[in-house]
Amino acid sequence: MLIFHFAPGTSSMAVHIALHEVGCAFESRVLSIHRTETLTPEFLKINPVGQVPVLEVDGRVLTEVAAILFYLARRYPEAGLLPAGDAFAEAEVISWMSFIAATLHPARTQGIERMRDVYALADRRLGDADWAVGGRYSIADIHLFRLFWRFGAKLHAGPGEFANLRAHYERMMERPAVRKTIEVETRIGYELPD
Repeated sequence: MLIFHFAPGTSSMAVHIALHEVGCAFESRVLSIHRTETLTPEFLKINPVGQVPVLEVDGRVLTEVAAILFYLARRYPEAGLLPAGDAFAEAEVISWMSFIAATLHPARTQGIERMRDVYALADRRLGDADWAVGGRYSIADIHLFRLFWRFGAKLHAGPGEFANLRAHYERMMERPAVRKTIEVETRIGYELPD
């Protein structure tokens, strides 16, 4: 049994998309960041860091977006979220995931110029490929999309700027799992800070 703890619009959105991509059954537990529901004693017993996402797998707890995405990709290989049988391509997915978590995500708190520089780097790294790794859709695309979905408008991009990320965003918006996740999370309501 999978139990998914999330707050709409946060980093947990990437896991939510992946859960819809793999098509497995899961139970949702919605939390409000603004009402500090991730800091209650009950939730801190599940994740002492007090953050979402959390995926409970038969009573075991997984935290952190990259780890949960990796688990889902490996657990449900038929979904094709990880390049099977290609160790180098798998490593490229992990490289993207590390770059997103260690460089792209923290840039949002390092000033607009740093953020623009890092997103420009991501845009160049993506290039004109449809997907982040070898032209194959993967968990790296889900993770990348969630950040651009959330923070792209803050870049105040001019025409033609971040063209590769924008094209990637548009491709992602066509995916049924992305549309379903946005529909579900919008219905619940976003409580995102500016």
